[in-house]
Amino acid sequence: MSQKFKTALITGATSGIGLAFAEILAKRGTNLVMVARNNEKLHNLKKELELKFKIEVEVLRFDLTDPEAVSEIIDLLEKKEKRIDLLINNAGFGLYGKYLDLDLEQEVKMINLNILALVKFTKLLLAKMVKRKSGSIINVASVAAFQPGPLMAVYYASKAFVLNFTEAIAEEMSDSGVKIMALCPGATASGFQSVSGMGESKVVKGKRLPSAEKVANFALNSLEKGKVVAIHGFTNRLLIFLERFLTRKQVRKLVMRMQAKS
Repeated sequence: MSQKFKTALITGATSGIGLAFAEILAKRGTNLVMVARNNEKLHNLKKELELKFKIEVEVLRFDLTDPEAVSEIIDLLEKKEKRIDLLINNAGFGLYGKYLDLDLEQEVKMINLNILALVKFTKLLLAKMVKRKSGSIINVASVAAFQPGPLMAVYYASKAFVLNFTEAIAEEMSDSGVKIMALCPGATASGFQSVSGMGESKVVKGKRLPSAEKVANFALNSLEKGKVVAIHGFTNRLLIFLERFLTRKQVRKLVMRMQAKS
């Protein structure tokens, strides 16, 4: 039987893997706090999920690239006495291209979203979970976390941070009653490719990608099993294992070839 959460907070909840998490959890009867930038999508999704699954949905329109956004969200939740049983740090984006060709302001926003917002949400909600001796956190990393990423240097580095950060705190919290897991999907049919600009790269062009729903289901099942790192897809797990037998130079040259436009 699937684990039941009373209330889950999901960032980046209106598209891709975040949307899949929202729909799966709503179907299981979990109330939702959904954070995203698109106000229209948030409210349309709220109406749809509340009507279909008879749950409560709180929508919060925030841009998490703003360093102050997380503190404002936590203050709102405290005023409304919202208890979060499951935190899913899903929001994130990537940029494709040579490092010197990419916009610095956009890269800073990426770091603020992929790393800073995730760390802040984790810090502020984990403390409450530890006091209750219950709760769960899923931080969405990526298979990109396991190697350097030429042509997406900052994105790959940000996901390496998420993976290592999550593993470290999971070990610290191993006796706390709180489950903490890093989800590491590969390329997923989620809209990420078009936003990041990597749609023409060999990694994704012409490939049949797994659905966001499959990835989200895999994540929730892995969390239930107590996994700390959940790598989606046999091929992804195999490739990460085989990297151990290559030099760092070989790995980065391999990724460069895979990332190049086809």
